[in-house]
Amino acid sequence: MADTMDPPGGDERIVDLRTALEERYLSYAISTITQRALPDARDGLKPVHRRILHAMRLLKLDPGQGYKKSARIVGDVIGKFHPHGDQSVYDALVRLAQDFAVRYPLVDGQGNFGSVDGDSAAAMRYTESRMTEIASRLLEGITENAVDFRQTYDGEDEEPIVLPSNFPNLLANGSSGIAVGMATNIPPHNVAELCDASLHLLANPEATAKDLIRFVPGPDFPTGGVLVDDPAATEQAYTTGRGGFRIRAKWETEDSGRGTYQIVITEIPYGVQKSRLVEKIAELLLARRLPLLKDVRDESAEDIRLVLEPRVRTVDPVLLMESMFKLTELESRFSLNMNVLDMGLTPRVMDLAEVLKAWLHHRKEVLIRRSQFRLDQIEHRLEVLGGYLIAYLNLDEVIRIIREEDDAKAVMMARWDLTEVQADAILNMRLRSLRRLEEIEIRTEFDKLSEEKTHIEALLGSEKKQWGVIATEISELRKTYGPDTELGKRRTTFAQAPDTDLADIETAMIEREPITVVLSEKGWIRALKGHNNDIAAQNFKSDDRLMLGFTCETTDKLLMLTTGGRVYTLGADKLPGGRGHGEPVRIMVDIEEGQDIVDLFVYRPGAKRLIVSDAGNGFKVAEDDMIANTRKGKQVLNVSGGQEARLCVPAEGDMVAVIGQNRRMLVFPADQLPEMTRGKGVRLQRYKDGGVSDARMFMAADGLTWTDSSNRTFTKSMDELRDWIGDRAQAGRQPPTGFPRNNRFKG
Repeated sequence: MADTMDPPGGDERIVDLRTALEERYLSYAISTITQRALPDARDGLKPVHRRILHAMRLLKLDPGQGYKKSARIVGDVIGKFHPHGDQSVYDALVRLAQDFAVRYPLVDGQGNFGSVDGDSAAAMRYTESRMTEIASRLLEGITENAVDFRQTYDGEDEEPIVLPSNFPNLLANGSSGIAVGMATNIPPHNVAELCDASLHLLANPEATAKDLIRFVPGPDFPTGGVLVDDPAATEQAYTTGRGGFRIRAKWETEDSGRGTYQIVITEIPYGVQKSRLVEKIAELLLARRLPLLKDVRDESAEDIRLVLEPRVRTVDPVLLMESMFKLTELESRFSLNMNVLDMGLTPRVMDLAEVLKAWLHHRKEVLIRRSQFRLDQIEHRLEVLGGYLIAYLNLDEVIRIIREEDDAKAVMMARWDLTEVQADAILNMRLRSLRRLEEIEIRTEFDKLSEEKTHIEALLGSEKKQWGVIATEISELRKTYGPDTELGKRRTTFAQAPDTDLADIETAMIEREPITVVLSEKGWIRALKGHNNDIAAQNFKSDDRLMLGFTCETTDKLLMLTTGGRVYTLGADKLPGGRGHGEPVRIMVDIEEGQDIVDLFVYRPGAKRLIVSDAGNGFKVAEDDMIANTRKGKQVLNVSGGQEARLCVPAEGDMVAVIGQNRRMLVFPADQLPEMTRGKGVRLQRYKDGGVSDARMFMAADGLTWTDSSNRTFTKSMDELRDWIGDRAQAGRQPPTGFPRNNRFKG
């Protein structure tokens, strides 16, 4: 690091650039954290909001007074306290007046202050403002030495460091902000619930955030909505100070007549712009991503009313709304990060109990300071009244001294042992006060103030009495903003999200259309529209040909088995169209090198399959257990050495028929087969050489059926199959006459 030196002609210093940058960036970061972005835990305000309310108080914009232009307020704020841009200050003022942005508005606005649609407020020269009753509560006692003041940025005035805050503003109105390296995000809450939690905390100082959740079950947003969070997630959020809340729009169905209905949304999640929400839904409709929805209309006036019209009347409204919640901002997540300034200095994440304790201890400090301020006033007044009483008792002598003595003040102080304050008060008395009635009033006031002084001294000497006064104040606050009041009643309700299968929701969002799936031997796949397609007439690459084809719907899922025993899941709606040769299935899923496709079939919930390796090992497996959620698929049949998966046939029946490449067939009961989710399985048939060729499960009552190369169908009853019936893992014998030469049950 270079030594400090004084270059000629100035006071410049040579410093290390890294050190200088670190110092300056740290200074900037601390300034951003403490003076801009994070709220104080005591009053829940950032400096700009605190300065706005302080400026409004100085302008005497109390709730009962008239309004003043917002431009006047903004001018005072930026001129005296907050030397920043006027638009940023006005934006902060506007937000404090928006009843859809702030749960308990601090500014009573007159004029256009914006809307839930995202419309901006009118210019500050057109709007007028004054404080609300709640803002007055935040400022209550500020002239009674309740809080400390500091000099403003130019040193010409003073501003409060924190407000007295007779209102739990931090949690009641919430806060959000981004500082340097940290952020805060606190949702609004119901003040009556916060009061209940605070009273419980006063009665039980050791109570934890977990204990307080029964009083504060969750946020209470100004726009209402429905909280659908798991109680465990809510508990985790409040006990750690970090987490989140899922909030959904509130909706109901309306009968439209003739068996039809429509869905009406009356409340939307907090912070969502209604116009943007409608626009997003319309975009999804045009993109055909909401096949269950026909139309969306905004019929809102003063209240929110969004109308969703289902495509057909048979659509399940719950399923429709679940698909809407999945794709739109009708469901949103509000993150919780209670990172606040502790005592206005230290940023840290607090839990629910710590935030309430910070407010309660601040209220105690305010109570002590206001009480001491009042006590000092009383003592001063009692001192003055004591002087007045001495003057009345010696009125003639007082008059003589004033008339005759050169230094009447000193003479009186010496004559009756008066203090300087008492002597000044006597000398400043008006002549009209020298009547008998005034003496009686002074004695009455003296006795009354003496009684009040005794009460305040007892209060200051007892912490129990101090908390008792605070409890009374909180009880009065709860009564004023209780659940039976218009402003205090809870707006956000609680509910459990419907137990809807995610697969049902995903299926509901796919437009259902008939398709024909075509797969080639080289693994090229395509989906032809409709079911009336000639699969045999399809064209393939010169060295490729048809492997299999079948019909299904775009809402179906397809299961694909490879020779490695791994099963992959394909969405029928995501298959390439029927033009050309399609696309290789390997670009849709990650099939391991050297493995080929064994079978592709439509997934049927609840169905089962018989899966078999070429060595003749196999087991039954539920198709539900074959579903793979990733591109890598799911290992179902374990194969080793040179073995490969060979068959995956429907497991429908109580008998199993297996035929090997050695043209020997065995029939045995299906209950000899285990049902597994994954494994090697058990031996179905024993071979000296070769392996399994085909297998089929069938009902004993229906008999075994096969089809030859000429599409002729043969059926053998159990009596006719008596010679082939045995136990699993036997060798079997030559198949009946007429069985296809390719050793397959379908020739």
